[in-house]
Amino acid sequence: MESREIGKSGLMVKPFAFGGNVFGWTADEKRSFELLDAFVDKGFNLVDTADVYSYWVPGNKGGESETIIGNWLKSTGKRDKIVLATKVGKPMGEGMKGLSKNYINQAVEASLRRLQTDYIDLYQSHDDDKDTPLAETMQAFDQLIKEGKVRAIGASNFKADRLAEAIKVSEENGFAAYQSLQPEYNLYDRESFEAEFQPLCLEKGLGVITYYSLASGFLTGKYRSEDDLNKSQRGGGIKKYLNSRGQAILEALDEVAAKHNVPLATISIAWLIAQPGVTAPIASATSVEQLTEIAKAAEINLSTEDVALLSDAGKY
Repeated sequence: MESREIGKSGLMVKPFAFGGNVFGWTADEKRSFELLDAFVDKGFNLVDTADVYSYWVPGNKGGESETIIGNWLKSTGKRDKIVLATKVGKPMGEGMKGLSKNYINQAVEASLRRLQTDYIDLYQSHDDDKDTPLAETMQAFDQLIKEGKVRAIGASNFKADRLAEAIKVSEENGFAAYQSLQPEYNLYDRESFEAEFQPLCLEKGLGVITYYSLASGFLTGKYRSEDDLNKSQRGGGIKKYLNSRGQAILEALDEVAAKHNVPLATISIAWLIAQPGVTAPIASATSVEQLTEIAKAAEINLSTEDVALLSDAGKY
């Protein structure tokens, strides 16, 4: 299995990332440990989480995913087996959000404690913070890299012009620059990334780590009509995909998946892996069986015809 560099960071990862949003939500600690062990045993290494995961679950306060990963690292000693990515900036409580220097310094220490490690491989801005000067934010990240607490930095949920401006600020001031972008991108949700971000990422050499890689589960093929929407907690977010374009994408996925004898989710991830600039799509799983199927995407070589068939079906 090939390794890909995240931007120009020196961080080498396999082309599939495990999404830690399920830890402390739909996967308890025992199941999370099983998933992380299986992920590493299959030769993968990029684990993506955030301080805010899983704040949205009743009774949670944020930090649950990082805490579970930290407990796993402590119990297994596998810190050197993974590239650990987390994020800062989403609201974590009263006065706890944004990308000011003071808050970044506070948040990174909290993440390091929960993760039970002394460094984060990829520290990402989870949201843009227009109330804080970009120079302040980038200097704060630069200092964390100089202190050895962070190895590289990335961005998520930025507008393209703000991402370009942040990179320019870093270049002009000699600060560490963003090496990756984490955008929403999948076979259905393509227009924003391909039109606005892909050219910038290719020009600047940013790695792309996609989220919602399976369009909230739609691209697994599990949801084909409104009658299917009650199949999971996420069903309500699927309705927008149930149209003629969505149907065309599923039909193309059916054809390519049958050819390779794998599930639709595997092909959906393989298509992303084949896209210019994409380093590693993120996907989550709540069982080892699910993970095993999705992970096959890294070993599938889609033909030019396969990629074209899928891309044409999803034209916007």
